[in-house]
Amino acid sequence: MEKKPFVTKEQIEEIVKTYPTPFHIYDEAGIRKNCEDVKKAFAWNKGFREYFAVKATPNPFLMEILKDYDMGFDCSSEAELELSRAVGADGMHIMFSSNDTPACEYKLAYDLGAIINLDDITHIEFLDSIIGDKYPEIMSCRFNPGGVIKMSNGIMDNPGDAKYGMTEEQIFKAYAMLKERGVKKFGIHAFIASNTVTNEYYPMLAGQLFELISRISKEVGVEFAFVNLSGGVGIAYRPEQTPNDIIAIGDGVRQKYEEILVPNGMGDVAIYTEMGRFMMAPYGALVTKAIHEKHTYKEYIGVDACAANLMRPAMYGAYHHITVLGKEDAACDHKYDVTGSLCENNDKFAIDRMLPAIDKGDYLVIHDTGAHGSAMGYNYNGRLWSAELLLKEDGSVQLIRRAETLKDYFATLDFSKFSSDLL
Repeated sequence: MEKKPFVTKEQIEEIVKTYPTPFHIYDEAGIRKNCEDVKKAFAWNKGFREYFAVKATPNPFLMEILKDYDMGFDCSSEAELELSRAVGADGMHIMFSSNDTPACEYKLAYDLGAIINLDDITHIEFLDSIIGDKYPEIMSCRFNPGGVIKMSNGIMDNPGDAKYGMTEEQIFKAYAMLKERGVKKFGIHAFIASNTVTNEYYPMLAGQLFELISRISKEVGVEFAFVNLSGGVGIAYRPEQTPNDIIAIGDGVRQKYEEILVPNGMGDVAIYTEMGRFMMAPYGALVTKAIHEKHTYKEYIGVDACAANLMRPAMYGAYHHITVLGKEDAACDHKYDVTGSLCENNDKFAIDRMLPAIDKGDYLVIHDTGAHGSAMGYNYNGRLWSAELLLKEDGSVQLIRRAETLKDYFATLDFSKFSSDLL
């Protein structure tokens, strides 16, 4: 798959007159098209809803776009709950899936009417101490099947090492305990693999969960309202990868649904998803400028962004494709490490990457930063969060998060005894 940026050199040269690099920019047209495709893929299920994983890109302007498609929001913290409230989401459009959760956050989720998805059986008694016997009508539990999973393309993950979810024995008990507390309808949730680039993952997981809730429903005597397949549907970060086909994925889930749930009299169960990466990652990019070059034991290009703007390459060794704007058709005959300014040797967006010859002043587009990009920003070395921009469908550009300033960075310090104009 060829990686093409959704902005041109000419567009960036115009944008930087107002908003200097580095910045994250998002493609409204691409986001909307993807929303339509996801809705189409699961249109066979009357109750389907995507609950966007807010942690991936916590920006209300982007959340508003998703809200246009009746999508909900998967939250894991107070801040994410407040963002969802700010964009007008009602309780049934908020899924609260958290772990090691403070009491105040459960209370906020409860007050908002959000669907609370319990991570552990011990959290039921913890919730008792917060809400007493006034349990909501609908609740969910998070399942962890343990072991190791493997799919035909070799993708593996190890749920048994994950801190999330309950064992099968625990989850049967949890539903019984919640039933005793007056809960009327139930959901189940599971996240067992991350960033899968295969159409097999959701259907495989759906089959496991459909079989499980069929047994739980009969043995515990509870009614399931939804199955939440969570996230895990990934994107093709590398050009040589074949992207997921969401239509094929939706059809694979449908086949499992008709094979397992319908014969068990559960043909009214809604399917929920919580995709962050798939919904947003390809439709965001980090735009940065080449400001230095260095010729030592290797060839280096220094840019004005750093790992504080995009942590994934430094933290995970993750690949993000890079396009040098204006040189899309030039030969990639130069080997570079593309580096940022942090005092850490892992602050590299690319290592030994073959790229066109880069000159100081060139603009680089670092692809697929629309999820877990700006959201994972931090301030090490006093580096500041960059702006976020939205490329509108009409070609205009909207500032949706201003760049952080030094006053923002120092705002939580007490400068009263120091001489500083940052007060």
